[in-house]
Amino acid sequence: MTAREVEVLQLVGDGLSNAEIAERLVLSERTVHAHLRSIFEKLGVNTRTAAVHAASWLFASR
Repeated sequence: MTAREVEVLQLVGDGLSNAEIAERLVLSERTVHAHLRSIFEKLGVNTRTAAVHAASWLFASR
């Protein structure tokens, strides 16, 4: 996962919407959505909640 994807995922975990993430990271909402699609694919999940859960498990096991 890229550093930017990790940032996006952390903000998703903080409960921010795509619009809020876009504003915080100075990105478009489309770019945030693209990052999330890439994150979902890499983690093999389909939802924001599942992505946060999978990432917390992945990073905890390191």
